[in-house]
Amino acid sequence: MTVKYTADVIIVGAGMVGATTACMLARAGFAVQLIENREPTPFDASAPVGLRVSALSPGSQNILSAAGVWQRIARQRHCPYRRMRIEDGDERVVLDFNAGEFAMERLGSIVENDLTQAALWQQMQDLVSVDLICPADLQALHFEPDSAHVALQDGRTFTAPLLVGADGAGSRVRKAMGIDQQFWTYGQQGIVCVVQSAIANTGLAWQRFMPGGPLAFLPLADGSSSIVWSRPDAEARELLALDDTAFISRLQAAMASSDAAESLFGPLQSTGPRASFPLSMALSERYAAESSVLVGDAAHVVHPLAGQGVNLGLQDAAALVETLLENRRQGRQLNDERSLQAYSRYRRSETELMARGIHGIRSLFSLQPLSPLRRLGIGLVARSWHGKDALIRRAAGLNANAPALARGVELGQLMR
Repeated sequence: MTVKYTADVIIVGAGMVGATTACMLARAGFAVQLIENREPTPFDASAPVGLRVSALSPGSQNILSAAGVWQRIARQRHCPYRRMRIEDGDERVVLDFNAGEFAMERLGSIVENDLTQAALWQQMQDLVSVDLICPADLQALHFEPDSAHVALQDGRTFTAPLLVGADGAGSRVRKAMGIDQQFWTYGQQGIVCVVQSAIANTGLAWQRFMPGGPLAFLPLADGSSSIVWSRPDAEARELLALDDTAFISRLQAAMASSDAAESLFGPLQSTGPRASFPLSMALSERYAAESSVLVGDAAHVVHPLAGQGVNLGLQDAAALVETLLENRRQGRQLNDERSLQAYSRYRRSETELMARGIHGIRSLFSLQPLSPLRRLGIGLVARSWHGKDALIRRAAGLNANAPALARGVELGQLMR
């Protein structure tokens, strides 16, 4: 029986990772149907900076360039950071990274999620090979060896050789694929807001480890900082309930134990609205099944400690596109089982290494009795250029095992 396909690839979920996957596949000549239940929040360049930002690595910027999107983002407000400072709680040892030390133009860029999403949606509207189906609610998913089938609640049906689950942490696609997850909760919330300081933040990503969780300041285009402050659940609720003056006082007190923070930022002057999100980690047992694969948060959720969640998802997208291009070049089916399993092993290995590494760092910094060992470890890295280089290249998505698109290989080269 001949299967009638409606596209080469169906993607469920048009967030940053799903939309990036769609744009790269369309630019590579694949027909894509992208299913999403609602349009994103419009980006308003005249509005205050949003609460949801991402530290996009140079590797992620290369991937977004392959999707035809980074150029759109770079024309609007974003903030490159060229220095990163990581402090232990007692400030006896510090990791300081400067982009020039590693022959890099920048260590990353802080970009509002709404801006990235808006640029992706604009790009998809310019790509005739992307059929954006929105709003759309899933009714059922069905997988066979040679095809994936999607039914929507309005009666429409779609069939393709491959379905990509990019529908977030609660992924319906992952559940339909029958894939289990390991899941951890930390009993913490990440408090996010934008703060103005007496000294403008002109490109420093600063993070300090303290009892109860780390505090990070990320630079924004207007000189303010986006903060992520990890606190135990009860304390987070208390901090969210404070008025702005009281919250700034508590935040300033948390920074007071760092001499560097005072010289880098000076007194805090104002804060915008606050929000929080629960901190957790989830790892899927595999990323591929019959005619289907997972990318992004549908496959893994990591602690925001190192700001790697979106970057890992974009690397999934790049690795999947490279896999499908190789299948086409070799004359294999897009859903070739061996290649999809190879993608699954590769990406699961990479994300688990990062996720468990972040989990271990978070645990190490939470245990005060281990502080001498912790200081010794950080001190060894701080004194070793090669150790710092290895760390920064992995965080930048430029290490030898990163996808080719992350390392700057152009999409056109992979299509030959």
